[in-house]
Amino acid sequence: MKNRMLPIRKVVGFLNNKEEDGGFWLPNIQRPFVWSEEQIYRLYDSILREYPISTLLVWKTTSMIKHRKFIDNWKKDMLNKLSLYNVMPSNSKKVLVLDGQQRLQSLYIGLSGSFEGRELYFNILSGDIAAPDDIKYKFKFLLTSASHFPWVKFKDLIYSKETVGKIKKEIEKNAGRILTDEEKEKISDHVDLVTRTFTRDDTITYQELDSIDSPNLYKEDDVVEVFIRANSGGTRLGKSDLLFSLLSANWEEADQNMGELLETINANGFAFERDFVLKVCLVLLGEGAKYEVHKFRKNDVRENIENSWSDISNAIKDVIDFVREKTFIRCDKTLPSYLVLIPLIYVRYHYKSSWKQLKDVDTYLLRCLLTGAFSGQSDNMLDAMINKLDETKAFNNKTAFSVIRAQGRTLEMDEERLWQMGYGSDTIHILFNLWYKSFNYTPAYEGNLPQVDHIFPQSLLKKVKVPNPKTGRNIEKYSAAERNQLANCMLLSREENGAGGKGNTPPDEWFSQKLSENPEYLNIHLIPKDNTLWSIDRYDDFIIARKEIMQRYFRKIKVLPAL
Repeated sequence: MKNRMLPIRKVVGFLNNKEEDGGFWLPNIQRPFVWSEEQIYRLYDSILREYPISTLLVWKTTSMIKHRKFIDNWKKDMLNKLSLYNVMPSNSKKVLVLDGQQRLQSLYIGLSGSFEGRELYFNILSGDIAAPDDIKYKFKFLLTSASHFPWVKFKDLIYSKETVGKIKKEIEKNAGRILTDEEKEKISDHVDLVTRTFTRDDTITYQELDSIDSPNLYKEDDVVEVFIRANSGGTRLGKSDLLFSLLSANWEEADQNMGELLETINANGFAFERDFVLKVCLVLLGEGAKYEVHKFRKNDVRENIENSWSDISNAIKDVIDFVREKTFIRCDKTLPSYLVLIPLIYVRYHYKSSWKQLKDVDTYLLRCLLTGAFSGQSDNMLDAMINKLDETKAFNNKTAFSVIRAQGRTLEMDEERLWQMGYGSDTIHILFNLWYKSFNYTPAYEGNLPQVDHIFPQSLLKKVKVPNPKTGRNIEKYSAAERNQLANCMLLSREENGAGGKGNTPPDEWFSQKLSENPEYLNIHLIPKDNTLWSIDRYDDFIIARKEIMQRYFRKIKVLPAL
């Protein structure tokens, strides 16, 4: 293994550039770029602070390995469209990045491209003393259509053909005001710093696995293993990414097919990821629910997934469409665990005639999701349920619930558990999907989703004080749990809670206003009609009265058992 050191500016020039010793590329086993803007800013700040940014790992080869370009003009909608950047495999010399994609892609975006249509700017007057964990040198992605001083386009500092002195004078000239001597000195220091850190020979270190000079030392299987080991020790890759790397190593369309499936099933506001699909593949093909690397090392498993992909993806899409169109689930927030869908997908894949006769899926989903039956470690339960499905060759709630209970999990719903589903809980939207059937949970824009809000605003409840029995000092009467409880929550449409929406409006004012617009407003939100309960000094009485109304409603729709 060879160790090399190069300037950042030179390494960035290797990306996608065949003329530079074959160029640096990304093997298709690499997952998508996932860094946020904040992470990119921290990388550049670390470089200017002359902190080490870790060693890269690359593979020099002439093998016909599937690979893709680095993306210069990055947009988030590219996450499932990486196949657009695939390069035709060839036996020409190339260097594939095994570890360091996030850093190199961030450098490429900042020095040669853009992030969501905005280019990287550097605050030339930043750099004040900061704690090690804070940002010292400020960076920001900005549109280039306006003057931004003291923000300077960073790539102009890196690639300018002018002398350092002329760059400094140009920045001062474009400031739009007279600069102080201190500011001029800071500009001078920072231009020197940028030039030094991005052109110095030892800024980036990378280790090179050379399969050209040492063809017997690093074979393709060895490199895949090196890739997995290099990426499994930190947080950069999840296990599903590692397993997918094995799956896609010999399946040319794996990345494209996975991207297309995820784009389809997430089109209505869901957020399914690759790990869910991979787990489904294992379950459908009889390999069990547990993620294990050795399963994806089997040629027959990889070939089986590839050969069965059309049937697998159709089963997944059919179940998600069925759940969204035929059950109470209308948004991603109503599915705190996607695993609840896997038994249904299994039936659709293996027992189509039984799938067509499926009944009362609402009850199955409601009980499992409200009680968290599929939360935590659920692989053993999934395997037990699949074994039972193979015995009965059909799905019904009685059998499914018996398997879940046999695994030591409860499906019982009582009032104590119900009242715990307050503001911020994973399950409150399950109740609201059942309750607020007229609300649009799949708007064209995600920002237009209905919003959970407090009936009695937190800011008002926090002002209610009582004496501490031990010290006599006034303290808040209502804890966070009391303020956030379900009986103090309601669902507001985006229009209601938009600019100048409910905010801190007391309930007596809010309900009086809304009743003048819609006489059914109290019924829709299960609000006590006694308006004396709407004042802040009657909060406790309001909660008691509303709980009684909600109890009756949730028994009626079978969330709670009948008396």
